[in-house]
Formats: sequence, C-alpha cells, structure tokens
Amino acid sequence: MPDPRHSALDQLCINTVRTLAMDAVQQAESGHPGTAMALAPLAYVLWQRHLRYNPANPDWADRDRFVLSCGHACMLLYSALYLSGYDLSLDEIKQFRQWGTRTPGHSEHGLTPGVEATTGPLGQGTGNAVGMAIAEAQLAALFNRPGHEIIDHYTYFLASDGDLMEGISHEACSLAGHLKLGKLIGFYDDNHITIDGDTSLTFSDDTGKRFEAYGWHVQHVADGNDLDGLDNAMRAAKGVADRPSLIIVRTHIAWGSPHKQDTAEAHGAPLGVEEVKLTKQNLGWPSLEPFHVPDEALAHWRRAQARGAGLESEWRKKWDVYRKAHPELGVELERRLAGKLPDGWDAALPAFGPKDAQATRAASGKVLNAIALKLPELIGGSADLAGSNNTDIKGGGPGGGRNFHFGVREHGMAAVVNGICLHRGFIPFCGTFLIFSDYMRPSIRLAALTHLKPIYIFTHDSIGLGEDGPTHQPIEQLSTLRAIHNMTVIRPSDATEVVEAWRAAILHKGGPVALVLTRQKVSVVDRTKYAPAAGLHHGGYVLADAPGGKPEVVLMGTGSEVELVLGAYERLTADGRRLRAVSMPCLEFFAKQPQSYRDSVLPPGVPRLAVEAAAPQSWYRWVGERGEILGIERFGASAPYQRIYKELGLTVDGVAAAAERLLAGAGAPR
Repeated sequence: MPDPRHSALDQLCINTVRTLAMDAVQQAESGHPGTAMALAPLAYVLWQRHLRYNPANPDWADRDRFVLSCGHACMLLYSALYLSGYDLSLDEIKQFRQWGTRTPGHSEHGLTPGVEATTGPLGQGTGNAVGMAIAEAQLAALFNRPGHEIIDHYTYFLASDGDLMEGISHEACSLAGHLKLGKLIGFYDDNHITIDGDTSLTFSDDTGKRFEAYGWHVQHVADGNDLDGLDNAMRAAKGVADRPSLIIVRTHIAWGSPHKQDTAEAHGAPLGVEEVKLTKQNLGWPSLEPFHVPDEALAHWRRAQARGAGLESEWRKKWDVYRKAHPELGVELERRLAGKLPDGWDAALPAFGPKDAQATRAASGKVLNAIALKLPELIGGSADLAGSNNTDIKGGGPGGGRNFHFGVREHGMAAVVNGICLHRGFIPFCGTFLIFSDYMRPSIRLAALTHLKPIYIFTHDSIGLGEDGPTHQPIEQLSTLRAIHNMTVIRPSDATEVVEAWRAAILHKGGPVALVLTRQKVSVVDRTKYAPAAGLHHGGYVLADAPGGKPEVVLMGTGSEVELVLGAYERLTADGRRLRAVSMPCLEFFAKQPQSYRDSVLPPGVPRLAVEAAAPQSWYRWVGERGEILGIERFGASAPYQRIYKELGLTVDGVAAAAERLLAGAGAPR
C-alpha cells in the first residue's frame, strides 16, 4: 500500500514505526497500536526534519522539547527514540509493558531517555508543554542578550481527542494563548476515534475555532500521510512568533490495517496475530517476522545522531562565546540548570517571637519574600488568590516577571507548574485554598510519581476559615494528600515553624511539597520556653516534656491545633499530671526518621492523643492501639471560626477531656 507521494525510503522508515508498534503491542497482548500507526508519518517528519535534539545527550539544555500528551500512544515515541539512536534498545521495545523495562505502558520521564514528561492521564502532557514553553520564554527573557540567544528552542506536544476533551487542556491552552507563547506548537490527532467509538458520540466541537478563540494560530492538514503538508505546516508554525500554534491533522487510526483501520478496536487492544500479518502484507512489508527493522530504514533514522551532535556542537560554540561575553550570566544559568542553590540563600530569613501572632499564611508571605531576595529562580503565583495566599513577590513584577497569574485554573496551573519543573531553571510554586487541591490532585500525583518538586501553598487550611462554610472548609484533604506516595505535606503550627517549613521545602529533593497554612491568626510559640522550631525537619518533635521525661500521655497535633495541645498540656501539668506535648508538622518526615528517634518522641506503650481539625485517617498509625484522635468526621459549618471549633469540640477543654480519658485508661483500642 505505498503512497506515491513518498520515496520508497521514506515509506520504509514510516512503516518501520508502524510495524514496531503493532509487534510490541501484540507481543505484550496489551496496549494501543492504532494511534502510533496513524501518526508514524508525523513522527518521521518531526524527528527527521524539525526537532532539535541529540540522542547522545538527551538533557542538552537548548534542545527542543516534545511531549506526547496522549501517553497511551507511547510506542510511537519509543519507536522514534530507538530508531533515532537514543539509549533505548530493540530488546527494550520487545519487552514493552513488562516488569523492569524502560518501555512501560505509558511513557515515564526519568525512566526512558528522551521522554520529557510522564503522561497518560489525558490532558496532563498538554499542560506540561505549556509550562515548558513558559520556562523557555522566561529563561530567554532573563539570559539572552543581543547577538547571544543562548535559550532558543521550541516545545512541541501531540494531543488526542481525549486530551482536548479533558478540561485541563482548556485551562492550559487558554493560558498559553493569553501569554502569546510563540515557541509552543501542538499537534491534534483528529482521528475521530475514542475507546467507545466514533467521537461523534460525544464531541462536536470545532476545535480549530476554539483554539483561534484562545488566541492560537491554527492550521489544518487534511491527510496525515502527506509528508509535504506536515512539513509545510510545521515550518509555518515556527514562523509565527506572537502566538502558539495548533496543527490539526486528520488521520486514520491503525492506518494500513485491512479490518481495523478507523475502528475503536484498534485504539486500546492488539490487532491480533492474523491482522498484524495482513497489515504487513498490505503495507508491502518485507518480512513477517516480528520486530523486523530494515537496515536501510535504521541507517536513515540514525542520521539523527550526526545531525544532533552537530546541533549541540554548534550551540556549545555559541555557549562558549556567551560565557566570555557575559560571564556572570553564564555562571548563573549553569547554576540554575544544575539545580544548585546559591550560597547564603537562607541567610536572611525572618525571626518571629511571642508577640508576633499572625496567620501562618501571612508569615509564609514574609518568608517567601525573604527567600526570593536570595533565590532568583523562585517564581510562581496563585489561582487568582494572590492576596489570600500571600504569594506575591515584592518587586517581582506582573505576569512576565516572577509573579505569575494563573487565573482561576487550578487544574491547569498544577500541570503547568509540573512543566516548569521538567524544563529546569526555576523553582516554581503555586497557591490556592486547600479545598481546591482536589482540582489539582491528578497533577500533584504525577509530580510525585515523576519526582518533581513544585511547592504548593495551600491556605485556608481548616474549619478555621469560618464563615465561608463547608463548601470551602477542607476536612478530608490533608489525609488524601498524605495518601499520595512521595508527597510531603507540612502543616506548620506557627510563624516560627513556617520559617523552617519553607527552608525544608527548598532543600527537599525528589517530590512535591505542600505548605498548609491558616487563614486565622495563631499564637507564636515562645521558643525560649518550648523546643526550637528546627525540630520540624524531623517531622515531629517534643515541644514540652513531662517532669522527669516520663509522660503518662503524649499529646500531638499540627497547625493551629498545636495551640490547643499546649493549652491542655499546661492545664493538666499544673494539675500534677505528666504529659508530653509534641508538634507533628510533617508525618512524612517523621516516618523517615530512625525507629530510635520515633520512639524517643512517641514512647512505646504510652497512650497518645492526636489533635487535628481534619479527617482522622492519617493518624491511626501514630496513635497506636491505646490512643485517640480528636478530629472531624463530618463537614464543617458557616459561622465564625471560634464558634465552629467550640461546637466540634476542638478546644483546650476538649483536648484536656480526651487526655483525661486516656489517663483514666478509657481510651478505645485501635
């Protein structure tokens, strides 16, 4: 089934991608062959004629980025990576979707060389690409100088129907159009097929007009097999500097398959042994053996190695000239891209005392600004809540500066911030109310999976936000965030712990960090009387101990409830009872401490009471069989926050009463 518009070698190279996709999915008996088969011509044109990359150095700083937003079509990407000469072998392709290989069922950044983002949940990669394009534009504005455009690359993404149905893509692409990201180029695989059948079942958008309304430059390629049409569209997109571009490509899923082309069956299942055979015959493929790669096709694809080495070498010559012309900028850019913190970045953090009662969100804003003076790569903003989240960097400027306005787009915001992390060169943060972390959860989970380190500033952290009522009062959010593997949740008790929380967030490696902060004022713990806030870095630490250090009961809490814990501690200690007060701002940090340290804070056999204005699930591990949890197992209410705390029993009296039950041996077994 040769295409007369293609040379025989072009056709062979394209069909190599198609047959690898068919064979890998068939051997795994699992996967999505059809999209890779349809998009093989697009991948060929992009990777052979346009994308700037070096297979020998996948992390070259000024490479173009390519994000496969439709991660289920990862065999398209794996095939291109293998064929163009990345460190990904044919044996890895043969082990597609198997334990321990670098070809998982959806592409994962950090596992497979050349994979720029972990994708699969639809729409996420589109948001990541927007973040990468933002990072490129920001770095270029900061470091490029006339005649020295040292940061100058494109970000490409490939989206399916499903990506563009998901709301996250609307949020991210609307933002991209507003920001006029001219170095962002997207491809929309318009194949009319989803898992359930033809897209007409659910989707009648005019995607081109929608993106034009976002402010994008839009082109249509009527035939996904038209190499010249694809090439011309890519060239035209690169010629538009003031808008992002979308190229809508009409394709046919499982192109070349006699019985599965244009069917939903080709989307998420192997073609079948017989259909693979028939498809290869239909394509005029020279062998029916699985994973056959013609020498001439591989050699042609592998031209990318010499081309890539030349592109990087050319850039490195520019880099050497740049460093001589602008040595300070060169050193600073190298530092940022390497992720190294500058000396003294935390030398000017504020100090707070007992007279400085304030909301922890207010303290966070002060600490943020102190760090920002020493850490220029710290950038971010909030979802239209900068004044409430205290996320403005003074003097950071609007939009194009260090203060970023994401608009009311929490879902898109989180994916964009992941993209900024993936690009490198910045430490990004973003903020919203804790209740709206629910909108961000898919992106948070992917950040944790990918070992990215965005910093989330979640304010209005409990029933303490008061009159806005149960729709805005987070109850289960702390537990659900803590349930995400590789996620770090820090809920500081006062302004002094906020300082250490920010220090910990900046120093943390390999995973996102959430700072969970109050709307209401809280007292500042007198650190001349109680233990230093530096104990936060252990996750939990003894604030105040029983006389002789042998407690009858341990009281522990986080955030604003530590004030209640200390109140009950002081009252019962005055009555002659032996209690220990513990601050537990980060359960994840505490869990990583040696058992000996954990036992020194929570002595085995001593009853424990955990106090937190939230669902109790996170605490069962730490209270033990003889402990209790004073939490919330209902929704909140609309009233002044003091009244809500009183009605729900979260008071010094309530904590003291629960402690007395434990002292009397009445704690319910867990």
